Amino acid sequence: MVYHVAWMLSKLGIKTVAIDLDPQSNLTSMFLSLDRLEEIYEKNLPITVLDSIIPVVSGDPYKSIHVETINEDLGLIIGNLSLSSFEDKLSDAWLKCLGGDSYSFRVTSLFNTIIQEAASKFSADIVLIDVGPNLGAINRAVTISSDYIIMPVASDLFSLQGIKNLGITLNTWKDDWRDRILKKPSNLSFEIPKARAKAAGYIIMQYTAKESRPVKSYLKWANRIPIFYSQYVLRINESPADVVSDKNCIALLKHFHSLAPMSMEAHKPMFLLKPADGAIGAHVYAVHNCYEEFEKLSRKIISIVNKPDSNV
Repeated sequence: MVYHVAWMLSKLGIKTVAIDLDPQSNLTSMFLSLDRLEEIYEKNLPITVLDSIIPVVSGDPYKSIHVETINEDLGLIIGNLSLSSFEDKLSDAWLKCLGGDSYSFRVTSLFNTIIQEAASKFSADIVLIDVGPNLGAINRAVTISSDYIIMPVASDLFSLQGIKNLGITLNTWKDDWRDRILKKPSNLSFEIPKARAKAAGYIIMQYTAKESRPVKSYLKWANRIPIFYSQYVLRINESPADVVSDKNCIALLKHFHSLAPMSMEAHKPMFLLKPADGAIGAHVYAVHNCYEEFEKLSRKIISIVNKPDSNV
């Protein structure tokens, strides 16, 4: 999702930085060629996100973040498979912030520092952050450093439970960080997160369609999403009757089937596949349809972040 939206935003002329904060580093592997990946990781080039984190954790000055240029409107903060080793430090710092410890505020604010610097260095209009599917300390630090949270969900029982758990946790993280802000020392030389993290909506992934609407079997679970999202994420008891009319549903993205592996093989987004990449026959129409869907989604995201909001 982040990979395709980042590419589409750049195609629309929006300067974008994608940040890979999933310890599995799948986003990085999608953006970079195998040769570049081998060069970075086999030679231990100090240009991943972890290389800006380690010095601060070790008590040394912050090391400027590297922004890998994908094209003139798209940059990447390279992930690192060892990022999960930072979880314990973040958990410890989170607790010590309650005591007003300056170092702990510095560690907890590291992702905020990286995001702000990356945006400045690349003159980015939008920063997209990819995180792993968990409720760990890394995602907590990323959440309080973000302006908006968009949830990709599926139409099944497990996604409903995920929305519930994530909604409760996101709100708890924001409330807890606001308590810690009251404890921060007055002489900090760095900017701490503001805990904005507005819930900006959800995207339903890989729905199956009959003509232009989701099929009934898919709607069985999809139509329960608005209720769960309103109750547990937005903390309100109002919701529309179905997902199609829910203003919080940013998009329903179709399943593009064989375009996905073709995209991985060609090392480019599904909507930029060409006949030389194997996109022939019916695939040509699918590529065109894919482009339209991601363009619509990306323009919706642009409208969300450009909308005046007194709470953000």
